[in-house]
Amino acid sequence: MKFSVTQENYTMIADVEVIGKDLLIKITGGDTPHIGSVTTLTKETDLETIRYPSHDGRLHKDDVLSVRVGKIIQDYLPGSCTITAGVHVNHISKKQIMVSAMMSKNLGEQIRTWLEETDFSNSPKPIYYSDNEKPQ
Repeated sequence: MKFSVTQENYTMIADVEVIGKDLLIKITGGDTPHIGSVTTLTKETDLETIRYPSHDGRLHKDDVLSVRVGKIIQDYLPGSCTITAGVHVNHISKKQIMVSAMMSKNLGEQIRTWLEETDFSNSPKPIYYSDNEKPQ
């Protein structure tokens, strides 16, 4: 599934891939999409984020986007979730920075609505060995 929002002359996209009951969400946009941060979460666990170094050694700030989306969708997750985020707008303006928070909120709300409407119960369930069984 793809979700998008456009404001102040740039577009932010959330590409959601379903892997079993797990989600891989890629948030990209602007002039130079990249992976600036990775946020992981489940319905029951806290969000954890890794921020990658930028071109000048500072850490990317894309976790602002991934954390916002993660908090919006967390209670609706069917399994684990990994969110990558990397939005770069060349010579970004203060106004473009300001709207990025609302843009990521909008994406989170779109994904949450989709999660509420999607049935994940048909996903195959893993089969495990019992305590008395071993691989043959």
